Amino acid sequence: MRAVGYQTSLPIEDEASLQDITLPRPEPTGRDLLVEVRAVSVNPVDTKVRRRAAPEAGGWKVLGWDAAGIVVAAGPEATRFRPGDAVFYAGALERPGTNAEFHLVDERIVGHKPASLSFAEAAALPLTAITAWETLFDRLDVRKPVPGAANALLIVGGAGGVGSIATQLARQLTDLTVITTASRPETQDWSRELGAHHVVDHGRSLAAEVAALGLGAPGLVFSTTHTDAHLTAIAELLAPQGRLALIDDPATLDVSLLKRKSLSLHWEFMFTRPMFGTVDIAAQGALLDEVAGLVEAGRLRTTLAEHFGPITAANLRRAHALLESGRAKGKIVLEGFA
Repeated sequence: MRAVGYQTSLPIEDEASLQDITLPRPEPTGRDLLVEVRAVSVNPVDTKVRRRAAPEAGGWKVLGWDAAGIVVAAGPEATRFRPGDAVFYAGALERPGTNAEFHLVDERIVGHKPASLSFAEAAALPLTAITAWETLFDRLDVRKPVPGAANALLIVGGAGGVGSIATQLARQLTDLTVITTASRPETQDWSRELGAHHVVDHGRSLAAEVAALGLGAPGLVFSTTHTDAHLTAIAELLAPQGRLALIDDPATLDVSLLKRKSLSLHWEFMFTRPMFGTVDIAAQGALLDEVAGLVEAGRLRTTLAEHFGPITAANLRRAHALLESGRAKGKIVLEGFA
């Protein structure tokens, strides 16, 4: 089968950083599905793994943790899907990725693809939707008010892949006032289109920007990027007993800043359930089915922002480069094999 992989961690400008390769087609066992991949999207985790994780000597590492496609075979213990079903999912970090013609995935973390979306539109959603959903409802528990705080949520990085779907989920499923951050006119407009009540500039004083809205101190912050750079401002703007969730990877984080206000810190890593085989691993498949239902009801839209063409090494290198530049908005999708 055709795939894209690498053997050495290299800068994305190097043509060997991602290469077109041929690999054996895998076969499903247990609860696995074998999916013919029709479209994938690219996430920051792809670039992080490419830079940090080399495969075993002589082997190939295949990235990709978002896919939409068609089930072509199922393991003997699989019960939720059958060949011919259209699906979308994010996969598991420790297994080979989705940048391949055929891919194995545990059926418990798979959802039924929204029928109203194309494969490309659907592929933009899984990883970010799981991340946003788990952060909002499992980690931050946004439906539980913070005493005395403004009924508001601040999303730092509102125009990125996770921020784009988190904004929609918060608008559609809660009564929170949604404040997002974005620093460029095009990303500010994108965030407003997705439902943000207010958009502030994280290139300025974040605490002052939020205070100027006149809403009072929000009780909830969802930081998707540069948490270490914004932490002092976040601690200042959050209401006492507020809650902060983050998904990025700061080298250090001075949590003592949170003590005076008794602020709580919540980390979200959407690969935790599949990585540890948690007892509630099937919650991810159920979550994706709920997301699909919201899409079909017209309450959520795809976050596809750029279509980079077929799934090739050259196109994936372009996608990684754009993500590494920090100037991407929404999701980058690739579709089909050339």
